[in-house]
Amino acid sequence: MEKSLILETTFLIDLEREHRQIKGGPAHNVLKQLTYHRLFITDIIAGELAAGKSLSDRDKWERFIGRFRILVINDNAAWEYGKLFRYLKQNRLLIGSNDLWIAATALAYDVPVVTRNVEHYRRVPGLKVLGY
Repeated sequence: MEKSLILETTFLIDLEREHRQIKGGPAHNVLKQLTYHRLFITDIIAGELAAGKSLSDRDKWERFIGRFRILVINDNAAWEYGKLFRYLKQNRLLIGSNDLWIAATALAYDVPVVTRNVEHYRRVPGLKVLGY
């Protein structure tokens, strides 16, 4: 997907926090540079945001995630998850299961991930990671 990005949970938390504090910051600055990109989240990211305290109100959560398209786990993402899990476990590089699903979905759709947690996601072979 050309000119597409997945905005990972750390980025969205920072974005939401900056919005609540009515001030710009690193996440808003990155977002300004992404005007011509299609911005996605995954269904796992949507769930992580729903689990958080600041977006625990359903209407507020829906308004926040409504700005983005959601990439769902499909059979390719499930296959990527399995391959990544085996590789990362064998090499003692395993990351959390939600992050592994996010990475697998990004690989399946061939979309880079924007995150503050760059070192964590760079453990995943072939994943394009953009830090801020």
